[in-house]
Amino acid sequence: MATACAAPNRSALVIGASGGIGAAIASALREDSAFASVVTLSRTSNGFDITNECSVREGAAQLAEHGSRFDLIFDATGALEANGNPPEKAFAALEPASLQASFSVNAVGPALLFKHFASLLNHKGRSVFATLSARVGSIGDNRLGGWMSYRASKAALNQIVRCAAIEIKRGRPNSIVVALHPGTIETPLTRKYARGRFTHTANAAARKMLNALEALSAKDTGKFFDYAGNIVDW
Repeated sequence: MATACAAPNRSALVIGASGGIGAAIASALREDSAFASVVTLSRTSNGFDITNECSVREGAAQLAEHGSRFDLIFDATGALEANGNPPEKAFAALEPASLQASFSVNAVGPALLFKHFASLLNHKGRSVFATLSARVGSIGDNRLGGWMSYRASKAALNQIVRCAAIEIKRGRPNSIVVALHPGTIETPLTRKYARGRFTHTANAAARKMLNALEALSAKDTGKFFDYAGNIVDW
């Protein structure tokens, strides 16, 4: 299988590795002989909380103390339901607490990851920092409306990715920072909303996204791709 970094003895960090996609990404990387090390962080296994800056800072500091540097950092965090509420079908259902909770997980959390973990990217060669976005976060592709909290938080994430790509490239010209749309993955949560219209399983999505990352170069940094490597409209 082609991977995000094809050279041998590479290292990867998967954040959100207890979720369906994160676990699949970590598993695929561990099966790949190109990666000598795969480190994982998650709320379940490490108590790692992307919405708490102290947790994020301490997690990055502990890895830095061990001299960890990564060729691939994959952020697989995110939440479809916020504050226990499903995606809104209309503005009448919008609750400020749910909107804030969605931004906290889907936008603020990844921004903190860029703030504290970008320095752990390998600066001597090609390095990748990928984060999960969603096609419904595309403003240009929004034809149905609804899902305001989720859409808006992912749109904010896309802008954060763009800013991070510009800043990180200044110190690491071979870096690739991108947002990824994984498709509609079959999980217990998505079954309530996808109505059977699943793109693929988490394992299949992981393989496809890693293959898509493999095909990217530094000129692709700051862009939004789907699992097949196609550009998604901002």
